[in-house]
Amino acid sequence: MANTWWELQIICQPEQEDSIFWRLENFGCRGTASENKDNYCLIRGYLPKIKAEMLDLSALSLWLRQDALSLGLSEPTMHWQLIDEEDWASSWKEYWQPQEIGDRFLVNPAWLPMPKDSSRLVIRLDPGVAFGTGNHATTQLCLESLEMRFSSNPFLQEPENKHVVIADIGCGSGILSIGALLLGAKKVYAVDTDPLAIKSTAENSALNQINPESLVVAEGSVEVVEQLISEPVDGIVCNILAHVIIDLVPKMSAIAKSTTWAIFSGVLTEQSKEVIDVLEQHGWVVATLWKRQEWCCLNVRRS
Repeated sequence: MANTWWELQIICQPEQEDSIFWRLENFGCRGTASENKDNYCLIRGYLPKIKAEMLDLSALSLWLRQDALSLGLSEPTMHWQLIDEEDWASSWKEYWQPQEIGDRFLVNPAWLPMPKDSSRLVIRLDPGVAFGTGNHATTQLCLESLEMRFSSNPFLQEPENKHVVIADIGCGSGILSIGALLLGAKKVYAVDTDPLAIKSTAENSALNQINPESLVVAEGSVEVVEQLISEPVDGIVCNILAHVIIDLVPKMSAIAKSTTWAIFSGVLTEQSKEVIDVLEQHGWVVATLWKRQEWCCLNVRRS
C-alpha cells in the first residue's frame, strides 16, 4: 500500500481556496491543484495512503466545514478515493495552467510549451512534492513584493550593478529564488529542511537554465546560510508559517546588515501582530503589510 495515494476532491466557494490549501499542506498533502468552475472551485489534494486513515480524512472534512463557517461561507463538500502512484504523479498536473503573477511574472508548468510573444519573466516550474506553484496567495504576495523591491532599486537598472545577495529560507520548489534571479539578483542561497524541496529547487533551477553559482541550494535552515556566506545578505525571503518565522527571527537577524530588507509570508492576518512584535524586538521595522484574503505578507527592513 506504500505506492497508493489518497486523492481528495473538495468543492468550495472561491473565497475559501487559500485556507483549504493551507489546511491541505499542514495535513501532509504532497501535491495540490485547483480548478475554477463557474461560481465554485474544485480543489484536489494528494497524500500517501500510509499517512492518513479514514478517521483522519473525516476530521479534515470537519475542519474545512468549520473554517467555512468562521469565514461566513457555505460548507464545502469533500470526497476521497485511493489511486495508484503513477496516476497521482500525472493527475494533478492536468489542472495546473500558466499563471500571470504581478506585472512581470508568468509561472509556466514545465510540461507545457513555453509561451510565445510573452513580455513577462517566465518561471518554468515542476514543483514535484514541494510547496510553491504560484497558486497560493502567500507565494503570489512574495513574488509581487520581490517585483516591487527590485523595481524600486536604482542599482538594478544597469546590468553591471547586479549585486544583491539573498537568502531564501524554506525555499520549497525554488520559485522565489528563481524569481529573484530573473529580476536581477546576483546570488541566492536557498535552504530547506525537507530534502525533497532541495531536490525540487535544484531541478527547477536547471529547468530555468540558472547558473549553479548564482543559486546555491543546501539542506538545512538559517545556520546553513550563515556557514555559506562570507558577509551578511542584502535581502531575505521566507514563506513558511508564522510560528516558524517567529522561531527563526533571531537567527535571520544574525545574517543581516543595517541595510538588509526582508519579505515574510505564510502568515495569517490574525497572526500578524505576534510576528510583528517579535520582528520589532529584534531590530526590524515593518514598511508595508499586504493582505490577500486571510493571508498577509510583511515587507520589512532593519531599523
